[in-house]
Amino acid sequence: MSNNHNLYAALRAAFPADLDATAVETVGGATAGLRYSWRDLDRASAMIANLLDSLKLPPASRIAVQVEKSVEALILYLAVLRSGHVFLPLNTAYQAGEIEYFVGNAEPAVVVCNPANFGWVSKIAFHAGTRHVFTLGDDRSGTLLERASHQRDTHTVARSAADDLGVIIYTSGTTGRSKGAMLSHGNMLSNARTLQAYWGWRADDVLIHALPIFHVHGLFVAIHGALINGSPMLWLNKFEPRATIELFPRATVFMGVPTLYTRMLAEPALTPAQAAHMRLFVSGSAPLLIETFNEWRERTGHTILERYGMSETIMLTSNPYAEDERYPGQTERRGATVGFPLPGVSLRVVDDAGRPVETGEIGGIQVRGPNVFSGYWRMPEKTAEEFTTDGYFKTGDVGKVDERGYVSIVGRSKDLIISGGYNVYPAEIEGALNEMPGVAESAVVGVPHPDFGEVGVAVVIARPGATPDPEALIGALKARLANFKIPKRCFVVPELPRNTMGKVQKNLLRDRYKGLFT
Repeated sequence: MSNNHNLYAALRAAFPADLDATAVETVGGATAGLRYSWRDLDRASAMIANLLDSLKLPPASRIAVQVEKSVEALILYLAVLRSGHVFLPLNTAYQAGEIEYFVGNAEPAVVVCNPANFGWVSKIAFHAGTRHVFTLGDDRSGTLLERASHQRDTHTVARSAADDLGVIIYTSGTTGRSKGAMLSHGNMLSNARTLQAYWGWRADDVLIHALPIFHVHGLFVAIHGALINGSPMLWLNKFEPRATIELFPRATVFMGVPTLYTRMLAEPALTPAQAAHMRLFVSGSAPLLIETFNEWRERTGHTILERYGMSETIMLTSNPYAEDERYPGQTERRGATVGFPLPGVSLRVVDDAGRPVETGEIGGIQVRGPNVFSGYWRMPEKTAEEFTTDGYFKTGDVGKVDERGYVSIVGRSKDLIISGGYNVYPAEIEGALNEMPGVAESAVVGVPHPDFGEVGVAVVIARPGATPDPEALIGALKARLANFKIPKRCFVVPELPRNTMGKVQKNLLRDRYKGLFT
């Protein structure tokens, strides 16, 4: 099978020799305390793959999946890969209008949903022409497993070329229509192998898996990372800070979004002794506040490794785990940066005209590499727009590369505020606000203004017990930043709107405050 580029074939080849060893152990929830062996993963995914084969689907059919996190949902993902079809994970928070769009756009041959949602999901799916709708609950219930239980537990992995489509990931759609990023078997496998080497995965590693699995971070970075290394996972269907900390002595690797780290920092059980067995803490999917970075190091003795990626590219950059031969002597994991481009990834920062900027200057980030997607599903014009003539993908992120080679993300290009003709980068203002007494976190957005075209509005969350004064915060900013950067208004609110990965949804803030000056 060496010339078969099906991702499942590569993951299966990495399973340990002892197939009866534990691959996944569940912690908490309806299925707590279950152990799945490597043989279980192989046999169960074979049975679901045989069920898919029995449906006589066209090659590379889309299999849309909106279910709660479970090991069975992971097995379903492996089954879709090994049967040569295309996995389409959907956020569990999506409502009927959103599901209608995704099903209409992707035209899946099969939809798998939560048993409780079967009524409305099946109506949408059948109306759109989907012929098969199955259910899968996080308690091992549902018609998918019932039907698969009658299938054989051996299956020949479908042959796939490296550039064959394996997954469509819909971007979170904070602006406009959500786009389906098409990732190939080769995109995913190259990134898994690169991260395995770059993050120093070892034979005795154990991963705590506490992320959702409808997203690049939990599905590709975490699951592929463990499977390509033959490493067992301690599996939480839902993140729970105390339960996660209790697992540290049994594990070596944890991957989380910043919100998970802040929630664990609120637990007294988080100590250097409790974290002594751990090897690596990785953070991504949203910016990690420098305070969280510093406090985690003080509380645990570990330095979080921050990295940068996106749905269209999987991982692009990473702070160093160890010595990187391309950057001799640079082993520091630096807060407020996302490290170096990964081996094989080419990254450049350009101005509005597409010309490379000087070191340390801010511009648009463009990338190229074996991990970068081929384009957006059924959007050829949008795809052509997002790639340069020499094959670089325009990420839409704004950032800079310093003299040591470290990449920093300043924000999204769509978050850029152009006020009176000047470019204002919200991340710079947020960084200043977040250092002020009484401020836990901030978000700065641009809203329409009759004189300046656009001005900044700052939205701040207070630290527990603190009552920062909005006017005083603006006054303090005036002492630190150029006047054109100063937000015209500041609001203190109990919380910021976030998506399921912890990213602040600035589009909702822009909507909330858009009428302030007009």
